[in-house]
Amino acid sequence: MKRQCISLILTFFIVGCSSQPELDPYVTVLGIAQDGGAPQAGCQQVCCFDRWENPAIRLMVVSLGIVDPNSNETWMIEATPDFPKQLEILTGNDREKLKGVFLTHAHIGHYTGLVHLGREVMGAQSVPIYAMPKMAKFLKSNGPWSQLVDLENIKIKKLKNGKSIELNKRISITPFLVPHRDEFSETVGYRIEGLNKSLIFIPDIDKWEKWSENIETVVNKYDYALLDGSFYTNEELPGRDMSEIPHPFIVESMEKLKMVPEKSGIHFIHLNHTNPALDSDSDAQKQIKVAGFNIAARNQIFKL
Repeated sequence: MKRQCISLILTFFIVGCSSQPELDPYVTVLGIAQDGGAPQAGCQQVCCFDRWENPAIRLMVVSLGIVDPNSNETWMIEATPDFPKQLEILTGNDREKLKGVFLTHAHIGHYTGLVHLGREVMGAQSVPIYAMPKMAKFLKSNGPWSQLVDLENIKIKKLKNGKSIELNKRISITPFLVPHRDEFSETVGYRIEGLNKSLIFIPDIDKWEKWSENIETVVNKYDYALLDGSFYTNEELPGRDMSEIPHPFIVESMEKLKMVPEKSGIHFIHLNHTNPALDSDSDAQKQIKVAGFNIAARNQIFKL
């Protein structure tokens, strides 16, 4: 009897120790800057000077990682010019962990990192690239991207507006169209949903008024919202016609969303190198925080 009790205790101990607790999937921020990063090429202004001098405060281009720590799977949203470093952060350069890349549109900061999957660098094999129909056609019809398709470095998976994709049993992602300067492709944002929480990601949009959806209503449906914060006001680019590069100014977005009860879940992302909100000591960032909003930060985690 004594031996049986000891055996049962040991069995319970071994089974209890070997079982791993369920860990929440999450979204991690891999970059927050607009397509050119910060500092931006050719910029000799005050906004970039310290970043040229100090690599530790340089900012990478907007990208998100989706991580399921239980299954050891990861997905990336956007293939930016900073793809090598962002891939290393997300996967530790373990190729098997990356299960796919989701693209929003064909502006240079959002897809050009795909070159690193080619034979000149990784020589990847059939990495799933999720893209809307026009974006998929653009990649297939224009070099050097078409070579990635021909050599089967990438395998394009076509997305459909509003149709969810189940990444696994715990995470799903849904593209949705937004109005933007669609010279080469359509533009989408993404809804990412876990078992417990959800996140909406809109890095690029022309103006909220141009969208068929009401941004206040949309934001209220999700736990987190990562929204286009390219410019703080319309005065950041002297000599430039801001109508040629339309984005919702952060001050406009804060006004539109001032009645949202849970503003702490709203984070501005895709900030241009000129945006004063990038400076933690600026009046712009202080005003954002006083109003209850936030600026996204690299390595920030949003549990799903």
